Amino acid sequence: MNRRESNRVAAPIVELQRELEEYRRSQPRRAKLPESIWEAAAALAREHGVYAVAQALRLDYMGLKKRVGGEVANRLPAKSKPVFVELMAPPPAKYEECLIEFESTRGGKMRIHWPVRIAPDWTALLHAWRGTEK
Repeated sequence: MNRRESNRVAAPIVELQRELEEYRRSQPRRAKLPESIWEAAAALAREHGVYAVAQALRLDYMGLKKRVGGEVANRLPAKSKPVFVELMAPPPAKYEECLIEFESTRGGKMRIHWPVRIAPDWTALLHAWRGTEK
């Protein structure tokens, strides 16, 4: 990182960056980072943003995001699911009469005037009507 880039990076990120560079120099390539570095990076990411920290420290963005997200999720209270839900339905409507109209894309039309108090099963009527149009 050159001077211009280091001027734009917050001081705590620069400190962790130096610590991380020292660790990387002393360890073999692709060595697993210690948990203390991940925790410090996650704390900085909460303050400065995951992208800025991951880019400055050359860390895996998704790995850092999961660590930040996981810690945030652990702090939130778990939502409990209801064990029982009662649905209160309104009383059934009283039908004096019922009018059902169907119109197909081919232009066929069907109109049913039902003068009783109980509505017919209109879905069954629709399926039967569609069966005759084929």
